[in-house]
Amino acid sequence: MRIASYASVAVASLLIVAKLLVWFVTDSVAILSSLMDSVLDVGASAINMYAIAHALMPADREHRFGHGKAEALAGLAQAAFIGGSALFLVAEAGQRLVEPRPISRDEIGIAVMVFSLALTGGLVLFQLYVVRRTGSVAISADSMHYRADILANLGVILALVLAGRYGWLYADPLIALAVAAYIVQGAWQVGRVALDQLMDRELPEADRARIRDIALSHPMVEDVHDLRTRSSGSQSFIQLHLELDGDLSLHRAHDIADSVELRIGQAFPAAEVIIHQDPAGIEENHGQLLG
Repeated sequence: MRIASYASVAVASLLIVAKLLVWFVTDSVAILSSLMDSVLDVGASAINMYAIAHALMPADREHRFGHGKAEALAGLAQAAFIGGSALFLVAEAGQRLVEPRPISRDEIGIAVMVFSLALTGGLVLFQLYVVRRTGSVAISADSMHYRADILANLGVILALVLAGRYGWLYADPLIALAVAAYIVQGAWQVGRVALDQLMDRELPEADRARIRDIALSHPMVEDVHDLRTRSSGSQSFIQLHLELDGDLSLHRAHDIADSVELRIGQAFPAAEVIIHQDPAGIEENHGQLLG
């Protein structure tokens, strides 16, 4: 995760230098849109780098559940960065629609954007590998907007070809607006995932059903209630009550709970599982929302 965060900052910084130079040469608003995106990528990736370093710190006395929500806070910051860049692009592209300008030295712009595509594609492949290994929300969010960058870079190349080679000047600001739309979509997705974690949203219903099925597969478990789940960074927390025969000894009930906990832990390796044992048939006020 740390290496992936360092790679994001390094790639975005290199692309800023390349795109800044080619923007001075071409005066393309589509290039400018890609440049602004890379500038914000550096800011977002730098926040990610700090957040991941913090999130990987072990639990301590003040943070018994760890520091995983630092990733979600980084995700919200990314959403704000990305949304701000979209507003800037809309304003700049709107001005170019009113006063279109010719594109110069389009071949240099195309070469730099192809270089950007190759570099971003390599970064995304590495990030996807890290996400599969760790389930990191911050790296997933970072990867999401770099994947959007790939589409945006393809759009910029198209704008340079149409405006520079064929004189379709309106292609430049129109494609910049399309890039802004992709950026807004990415900001929404990143922000939604981050808010879900900060608000302790339940795991997907399919995961909850799987947890119940695993618990009920033990022959001594009669029922399950008060199942609660949430995520914090790459770690999940699962709590549930098992209903067992009330005549079982405390040692036997404990062994059954340990067995169920082990099975759930095997199915959800990044989860911390907490199980409480209840005598079956005891009337309790579980509340309407606790399943």
